[in-house]
Amino acid sequence: MSYVSIPYYIMVVLAVVLYYAVPKKIRWMVLLLASGCFYYAVSERKEQLVVFGISIVLSYYSGILLQRGRDRKYKNSTLKMILTAGIIASGLPLLVSKCAEFFLGSVLHKPLIHWILPVGLSFYSLQTIGYLVDVYRAKMDPQKNIFRYTLFVSFFPLIIQGPISRYDQLGKQLFEGHDYDSQRLMRGIQLILWGWMLKYLIADKASVFVNAVFDHSAVYSGVFILVAAVLYSIQLYTDFLSCVTMSQGVAELFGIELTDNFNHPYFSTSINDFWKRWHKSLSAWLRDYIYIPLGGNRHGRVRKYVNLILTFAVSGLWHGGRWKYLFWGLMHASYQILEEVLEQPVNGMLEKISLPKGTRMRTLIEQMFNFFLVMLAWIIFRAESLKAGIKMIGTMFGKFYPWVFFDNSLFQLGLSQKEFEVLFLAVALLLAVSVLQEKGIKIREWFHRQNTAIRWMIYLCSIWSIWIFGTYGYGFQAADFIYGGF
Repeated sequence: MSYVSIPYYIMVVLAVVLYYAVPKKIRWMVLLLASGCFYYAVSERKEQLVVFGISIVLSYYSGILLQRGRDRKYKNSTLKMILTAGIIASGLPLLVSKCAEFFLGSVLHKPLIHWILPVGLSFYSLQTIGYLVDVYRAKMDPQKNIFRYTLFVSFFPLIIQGPISRYDQLGKQLFEGHDYDSQRLMRGIQLILWGWMLKYLIADKASVFVNAVFDHSAVYSGVFILVAAVLYSIQLYTDFLSCVTMSQGVAELFGIELTDNFNHPYFSTSINDFWKRWHKSLSAWLRDYIYIPLGGNRHGRVRKYVNLILTFAVSGLWHGGRWKYLFWGLMHASYQILEEVLEQPVNGMLEKISLPKGTRMRTLIEQMFNFFLVMLAWIIFRAESLKAGIKMIGTMFGKFYPWVFFDNSLFQLGLSQKEFEVLFLAVALLLAVSVLQEKGIKIREWFHRQNTAIRWMIYLCSIWSIWIFGTYGYGFQAADFIYGGF
């Protein structure tokens, strides 16, 4: 069962009907039941359920012990010991799997151990660690009801790919029970349809060309690498955005609002700005629970740069225990350090050629340059290995034959010209919507002002377009969500 499967949406419909049919005070139990059914369906082995259950129990009691210790005026060192034990209990499966993958596979080149890893491990581990740290910092009291805590950890729309939610943002919404609201229900359906469009018309379609080039990177160079890199940048963004959008849509069916995970990251004008817009829940988690505890920017520039490097190293290894992920994280750390070091001389140079900060041309140049830097890092991220990624970047610059754009060679790698046209139109639609949203125009508010006939015409046209022109329309199978593998 996946977020794009028919059984999943059958389960969602049944859960929505049951949710609004039972008394408000027990509606959270319906969400817990649906989350349990979903997690059981996506778990391939019973052992995964056991490990997941142990993680929940240990982190739950760690939170209770922290509260009890605070009430009884335990020494701060004792509370830190309890917190450390709770963090180890919550994060040990994730830490062991990533470290073993890195040292056995990437350092020692030994066969990997096949660990029993629960579904959603990379996401719920960070969520439970953040929960424990917030309890330790006295930002909130722990949840006393273990079943309610289980719902917070396992809420089914976000257990696979996030967003990584905070208890103070999500907890109350899960437990309070919401009244039926037809407008919120329709807003949820709109988000789900938009997520389907992003997945089927852009992400999965782009993946056909991307896989053809990246999986046989030694054969291709120049324009092929460039086009594949651009398409992968788009694919990764729309694939992850589509899953989060669907998750937000499903949650909204129950009256629950999940935090946004993206804010048009490819409109960013710096790498620092990019990380305020990309995977915002992970960025905020790394900032609050890694970067700031390390000292943040409070102890001078050198210490700040060391903290940045360590934080992005953690981000890289969180994505996978391989050199390429670590290198990708360090690339972004280096980008930010260089940005800060070169900011004043670059600003001075650009102002001398009549490109002051804030002008439209300056902003466009910064956005294009920033996208290029991010794209180079994505090549390393997607390549089969670090060595392959570096080689791809080299051949992209070294053997650049522009006539490939005109001899139909690009149409021989899985996507025909018509399919490229559909992909281009879908990306253009996404770009137009993003530009309007960036300007503060709320498209859904305009949509709700239209009469019922127009709204349903748009719904039906959207479904028809996805069905005919999307991945299924061309005979491909929907690919798994990329971030579901981290």
